[in-house]
Amino acid sequence: MTTIHWLGAGLSSLPGIKKVAQSGQPLILWNRTIAKAEQAVASLGINIPTKQLDWLSLEADVNPGDVVISMLPATLHLQVAELCLGLKAHFVSSSYVSPQMQALHDKAKSLNLSFVNEVGLDPGLDHLLAHALIAEYQASDKFNKANQHSFRSYCGGFPKVANAFRYKFSWSPLGVLKALKSPAQWTQDGEVKRTEKPWLALSSFDMRMSDASLETFQAYPNRDSLPFHKQYGFSEDWNIQEFVRGTLRLNGWSSAWSELFTEVDNAVGETGLARLAELSDELWDKHQYDKGEADRVVLSVELEVKDPQGEQTLWHSSYGIDEAGDERGSAMARLVSLTVAVAIESLVAGDLAIGVSPAPHDEATVNKWLNELENMNEKVFRHQLVG
Repeated sequence: MTTIHWLGAGLSSLPGIKKVAQSGQPLILWNRTIAKAEQAVASLGINIPTKQLDWLSLEADVNPGDVVISMLPATLHLQVAELCLGLKAHFVSSSYVSPQMQALHDKAKSLNLSFVNEVGLDPGLDHLLAHALIAEYQASDKFNKANQHSFRSYCGGFPKVANAFRYKFSWSPLGVLKALKSPAQWTQDGEVKRTEKPWLALSSFDMRMSDASLETFQAYPNRDSLPFHKQYGFSEDWNIQEFVRGTLRLNGWSSAWSELFTEVDNAVGETGLARLAELSDELWDKHQYDKGEADRVVLSVELEVKDPQGEQTLWHSSYGIDEAGDERGSAMARLVSLTVAVAIESLVAGDLAIGVSPAPHDEATVNKWLNELENMNEKVFRHQLVG
């Protein structure tokens, strides 16, 4: 029977670990600190082996056909994936497919291995909802490539009860600060737009919530949205007026962070990196989650379609998620790791593509995953506004 090797016992992994353990699939939890793995197992009330993570021990234990889950820092995914190639084991992570990971595709495919990535929250659930939305539009009588298409996908995590800072940290703030120095690229008004500073592209975004009310957030583009045109099924001959994947923040976030933007902007070279590390420590002291404090995760995926002249809305639909932390774990941990757990089940069942791939896009698998999450009380709501 296939053994699952889950690497990483951080808080963001716990709900997924519990789901896999309860499925009856053989599972081993690996962590660099064995005491942390043992504590995690005890807190979950499950009985699975725990082992201290070192590469030689892992290599000795993994057999051909096993599945290795990397919930380690993203910088270690490639090392784990290359180990899987050597051991003829499958690989799963919730992180974006890097160019180095994509380069392993042919070899993984030749070995009949699935190297599945982007199966968390964002990336992950956002992909599933985008594929579902676009499939529905293409199946409708309103579908026409010449129509004006506006696609928006935004996700964010923040405290359930808003604080003055409009944000709190679950782990080191350094990653968030560095992300603010990352350029972004997207489509707007039919043209490619680019910013070196995400906060300069900040906009107001009204999301339709589960009760049909509107809540206003702030949003900004994240990374490079352009490759997702093709991944989501928008061919080159579509009239794309807007296409953005981005980050969602509580309304008022930009005002609360204005001084930080200046600090981040001025952080250049080694001195700048040192200053960001110092800032990270200060922010962690002031704005980490309190014990037992509930977080909130909001995801919106929306497609608005107008006639070729842009005069009339022909089709407009959205999917949304709005979850809060509870006794089952934080909303972020649940939505990331439970999606990973569902991916593991599909991989073991032989339902996923071989080679390196992101989240699945075929209608049957997408619906199966969304139904599985619904069964775990992770709710996805939908609004068909026009069409």
